[in-house]
Amino acid sequence: MPASPERLTPDAAPPPGQGLAIAAEALYLLNLLLLPGLAFLALLWLYLHRRDDVPPLARGHLRQTLSASLWAGALLAFVSLALIVLGGYDTAWTWVVVILYFTTAHTTLVVLGTIGLARALAGQPYRFPLVGNLLP
Repeated sequence: MPASPERLTPDAAPPPGQGLAIAAEALYLLNLLLLPGLAFLALLWLYLHRRDDVPPLARGHLRQTLSASLWAGALLAFVSLALIVLGGYDTAWTWVVVILYFTTAHTTLVVLGTIGLARALAGQPYRFPLVGNLLP
C-alpha cells in the first residue's frame, strides 16, 4: 500500500515581532561576515527608530544584537591592537597570538549570532552570553 502524503496543516501565526527579530540577527551576522560597518549602521538605525514601538521579542533581539555588535567591535579591534602594541609590531609571535585571538573571538561571535538567528527563526527570545547586557 503506498504511503499517503502527509496532510499539510497551516502553520500557526508567527509571534509578533519575529520578522524584525530575524532582521536584527541577520544584520548582526552580516556585520561580522560580509558587510562590516554598513550592516552595523543599518542595525543601529533599526534600533534607534524601532526600539520603542515593537513587540518584546523584537525589542529583545534588537537590544541583544546591537549590544553584541558593540562588544564585538571592541573585542576584535581594541584587543587586537593592544596585543600588537604590547607585543611589538615586528615580532612573529605577536602576529601568531593576534591571528589566533582574532580567529577564536570572531568564530565565537559568529556561532553566538547563528544561535541567535536560529532562536529568532523559532520565535524565541535570546540573550547573548556575557556581551548581551550593554544596553538598557
